[in-house]
Amino acid sequence: MQRFTISLDDKLAQQFDGLIAHSGYDNRSEAVRDLIRERLDRKDVDELATSQCSAIATYVYDHHDHTVMEKLLSVQHEHHDLVVTSQHVHLDHDHCLETVVLRGPTKAVRACGEQLVALRGVHHGRVHYIPLASEGRGHRHPHGPGAKHKHFTPSS
Repeated sequence: MQRFTISLDDKLAQQFDGLIAHSGYDNRSEAVRDLIRERLDRKDVDELATSQCSAIATYVYDHHDHTVMEKLLSVQHEHHDLVVTSQHVHLDHDHCLETVVLRGPTKAVRACGEQLVALRGVHHGRVHYIPLASEGRGHRHPHGPGAKHKHFTPSS
């Protein structure tokens, strides 16, 4: 493990300590490690450094505006190969929140997520990307379909 020292002005240090307390971190080091990981993950997705990613697109819209609902469904159907699942929540009489989970090639996932939140009529849209290691996703099967093989289970 490596150590390094950083200097913060008093106001920034107080704000950071407030964030740490609010988020439940035990110490500054844990919070800094998470911030670094988050920024590196974002950099990987921004630079398309990973070939695969998952994403969560979340947005709010007025459910009385049927054109936005049709457009949102159309985008999801156009990208059915990327859409893992979606959840629809009624926030109040007028507004709905949807969360769409995407997974696939980073470039395609980013394009789909950005298209969803950029649609006219979508409010408060945001996409959160999570890079996936190309080889680390699941496992490879060197054998043909239906061949017998053993998977590790905790009880094995």
